[in-house]
Amino acid sequence: MSVNKIVLAYSGGLDTSVILKWLAEEYDCPVIAYCADIGQEEDWQAVIDKGMATGAEKVVISDLKECFVEDYIFPAFRANAIYEGSYLLGTSLARPLIAKEQVRIARAEGADAVSHGATGKGNDQVRFELGYIGLDPGLKIIAPWRVWDLDSRTKLVEFAKQHDIPIPVTKKKPYSCDENLLHISFEGGILEDPWKEPDETMFKFSVSPENAPDKPTCIELEFQGGNPVAINGEKMTPFALFSKLNQLGGENGIGRLDMVENRYVGMKSRGVYETPGGTVLRAAHRDLETITLDREVMKIRDSLIPTYADLVYNGFWFSPERELVQSTMDEAQKTVNGTVRLKLYKGNCIPVGRKSDQSLYQESFATFEEDDVYDQGDATGFIRLNGLRLRLQALQNKKILRKIMVAK
Repeated sequence: MSVNKIVLAYSGGLDTSVILKWLAEEYDCPVIAYCADIGQEEDWQAVIDKGMATGAEKVVISDLKECFVEDYIFPAFRANAIYEGSYLLGTSLARPLIAKEQVRIARAEGADAVSHGATGKGNDQVRFELGYIGLDPGLKIIAPWRVWDLDSRTKLVEFAKQHDIPIPVTKKKPYSCDENLLHISFEGGILEDPWKEPDETMFKFSVSPENAPDKPTCIELEFQGGNPVAINGEKMTPFALFSKLNQLGGENGIGRLDMVENRYVGMKSRGVYETPGGTVLRAAHRDLETITLDREVMKIRDSLIPTYADLVYNGFWFSPERELVQSTMDEAQKTVNGTVRLKLYKGNCIPVGRKSDQSLYQESFATFEEDDVYDQGDATGFIRLNGLRLRLQALQNKKILRKIMVAK
């Protein structure tokens, strides 16, 4: 494949550092190392220095933090997206944004190819490449893990040593991690045995529930149109608000997850995640919906959550079907305005109060005390009509049973 210039999605870790050097040698062309700042803790100057030392023509750092929260995290949480009942899609939501910015840089820099460090076994290769194809199908895609002979981490380490590339994976950190504002994930290495408990020293975003404060932290989270806008009455930008939720959740041991999930490519994979702010946000959002969403609207919306989550997990963020489902989810959020009061305590996020000017909850109807707005006698006909099919079925069963008894 003839290539003039490549934009590589670069993190500075083992894989992409080796890939950077390999691309420059294999294709004998300029390689731009592009890093997306989506809220991860990073020494960006060190990343730039390492990228240039490893052979990049240029290192581009794109600040995408606000965009990540406003245009990716918030839409997914308006949809209450969750994969296989547990995973809040931290990596899945970041990949389309990274791909979109990578395509923009490729156009701006006159590059005709893009590359990534995802392996041929994982989900990220699909997410990146479906993003590239959906945004600019004319770009050439280079997936080194699928074409080179460096087919193991051991070979990568040897390559790195031969080319004097610093190695971030050590015996003290024998696993792979991916960090952004929404979560940090840990995979591989010592975690490949699903029976082994994660090492406590591994966790970064949260304290263990056992070591969390003995006194709960109480907060009030305000929503407008399904999006959080204020904590304890203080309005914040999306990035600042989500960062604060991360801090509050992490301090109280909230958001840890250890699961074996089904990858899109077919295999099962064990992942350990920390998603403190997202866990708090989803709990509060769903609680507010209990008083602001119509019952039948909620049923239809909830039936679409698995579809939406699968689309995001499988890399179809830029697909027309994801946009269609998103518009349906967002339509349901027009009335999700109000405030939820929460207790954060030792790994638990407990809603203890909720209020809204658009609340469908009416105390005068729900009260166990005397009221003059609801005739309890009306329930008799309601029950009889709903029980009609059950009555008919019971009569039919009785008729069958009688025939059996007669035959005997």
